[in-house]
Amino acid sequence: MTPKRPLADRPTPRSARPSRSDRPSGSGRLPRSDRRSRAGRAALVWSLGYATGAALAALTGPAFGYALLAKETGTAAETAAAALYGATALLGYAMLRRPHAKRLSTAAWAVVALCLTSGFAALLSPLHLLFFLSRNQPAIDWAALANQSLAVLGAVLWGYAALAHRRGAHGTCLHCGGHAPAPEAHRGTRAGLIAAAALVPYAALKTAWALGATVGFTGVGRPGVDPEYTSDLGIRLYDHGVDVTAVLAVLGMLLALALTRPRGRRPPRLPLLALGWAGAGALAPFGAFLAATGVLVWTGSADLDLADHAPWVFVVAYGGFSCYGLALGRATLLYQRATRTACDHCQGRPRVTSARRGGG
Repeated sequence: MTPKRPLADRPTPRSARPSRSDRPSGSGRLPRSDRRSRAGRAALVWSLGYATGAALAALTGPAFGYALLAKETGTAAETAAAALYGATALLGYAMLRRPHAKRLSTAAWAVVALCLTSGFAALLSPLHLLFFLSRNQPAIDWAALANQSLAVLGAVLWGYAALAHRRGAHGTCLHCGGHAPAPEAHRGTRAGLIAAAALVPYAALKTAWALGATVGFTGVGRPGVDPEYTSDLGIRLYDHGVDVTAVLAVLGMLLALALTRPRGRRPPRLPLLALGWAGAGALAPFGAFLAATGVLVWTGSADLDLADHAPWVFVVAYGGFSCYGLALGRATLLYQRATRTACDHCQGRPRVTSARRGGG
């Protein structure tokens, strides 16, 4: 007769054992389910706060930077913002209640796009702070800039929540997605070259203007420089054939190439990713808007002021920002995949071979 063992000495049933994803790791990180819930709660709280501010602005008048063109109380802009972001709060609640619904994470990416639309101007706001580019700029609306920056923060929170929910629904690792890093060879070389080539017309045209050419300029005076708005330093550089924006375009080319060349692994990873995603998100829609404006004037569909520029300048030179932004986004995505490493959880997880899947 086998003697009975105390309950403390009995093995724990397999069904009662915690899963690998819920076991605390040696690094002290939260379990995957807790980290996913925390991301979803952060996105939900942000949506509630942003929608509440929009509702208050609609009821009390233009406030908190929500107003567009200083419209009156109860404008459609604030009311629409309150309704849209209130709906995103409902989506955030649904993501917490249904962690395995894959379609919810897809809808969350639409919220990211909405947040970026609300905060688009904040992505370009550092241009106002570059004193060597221009002067006599209109005063910065700090309330609107803070509101737009808050919208960009919402895009970050919702992006993280969408990614965490998607990985949780698919059963992959929250930190690295459970994917192996890409091969050493950069697959984004073509994207980097396309991005660099897209800025060549703009850089060449602005440099030609600085050297005295007037191609594509229909006005009187010096193209590419306005003494009323250009700073003294910018004018001095322009007198020597150096256009500041052309220099920035060259830096943008170098960024695209750094993301797609082996030497791009040497700089810190996070700054390159931040610059890549910020440039792609800001310049892709900006270039599309300028190109569409040039096409409308070129075809005679609209009579718009192009500031003494030929329509083809907006289409070819300025419209290249859109192509650059799209190619830069592709290069940044491939760089992110190529440089990521598996987290401690995935490195310690045993791989399932084909023989084990087949029961052999």
